[in-house]
Amino acid sequence: MGFNCGIVGLPNVGKSTLFNALTQSAAADAQNYPFCTIEPNTGRVVVPDETLLKLAASVNAAKVIPTQLEIVDIAGLVRGASTGEGLGNKFLGNILSTDAIIHVVRCFDNDDIVHVNGRIDPIGDIDTIETELALADLDSLEKQIKNLEKKARGLDKDAAKLLDAANTIKHALENGTPARKTGVDSVPFNLLTAKPVIYVCNVEESAAATGNKYSDVVREKFGNENPVLIISSKIEMEIAQIVDADERKMFLDELGLTQSGLDQVIKTGYETLGLQTFYTVGPKEAHAWTITRGMTAPMAAGKIHTDFERGFIRAEIISPDDWLGLGGELAVKEAGKMRTVGRDYVMQPGDICHFLFNN
Repeated sequence: MGFNCGIVGLPNVGKSTLFNALTQSAAADAQNYPFCTIEPNTGRVVVPDETLLKLAASVNAAKVIPTQLEIVDIAGLVRGASTGEGLGNKFLGNILSTDAIIHVVRCFDNDDIVHVNGRIDPIGDIDTIETELALADLDSLEKQIKNLEKKARGLDKDAAKLLDAANTIKHALENGTPARKTGVDSVPFNLLTAKPVIYVCNVEESAAATGNKYSDVVREKFGNENPVLIISSKIEMEIAQIVDADERKMFLDELGLTQSGLDQVIKTGYETLGLQTFYTVGPKEAHAWTITRGMTAPMAAGKIHTDFERGFIRAEIISPDDWLGLGGELAVKEAGKMRTVGRDYVMQPGDICHFLFNN
């Protein structure tokens, strides 16, 4: 698995249409009425990886395993969702297990598609959703704080430290600051506002390449702190139907686009979460693995199997450029380009690895 994202937004902003397009499926019911997504829809898409395909072809690998992006589409949230309004906070819990949040914002005019608040106001829409996420976090924190206070009174030092952190985050939330901006470690509390947010401005087809007055406002207000993507869900649905890569590129070129919305989301997600890919390559299998930037070789080995990390001895590393340029593993070894690294080696993007370990 690569990483997973939860799609949130008000009803009728294009969340389910975008989900359908990104997952190239019709799993979500994108009908023109609020709350049509009754259960969370989950889809997985393969992360495009030309390097993996070339490496697999070089050894005629029997199996190719790319990394994947998992997307969870939940029902549209409305004001009061944190206390059960609309379909309620049941859906907020579906975001807790995701790595990042894709916040879809309606940035198009269309009298045929009802806006739940009766007007197009992307900043107001964002404030509504973020307020509900913050209120849900406050409710969760208050419960955790009560528990920590009991433990702290029992002279539990770890609980006392966590209590201080919880109170700091609680104060920030009460003053409109999400947990991710507090500088406090919020991991122990599993909070919605701690997750990185990618804003997706859903625009009309004619504005897909340039954006419009609505997306400009979102970018101006949030662009310095969060990624803001301009995507047309309708165009993404059309792209999803094009199988041939050359035809897809031609279609994008005609629209003045350099990449699809899926590619934008994947690239931005990797950058936002600090992720990178390494490979294991052999005749049986060519496999792409996703790790966090800064991981050491033993930690990367642990992504394959915990025994690999526990018994790590060393790793043999080859760069994709050397592998493909020289003609495979043996040629790289003969050219003296293969590196042997130890426990302190920090993994680099694209490393091809062979891990040696004790059972």
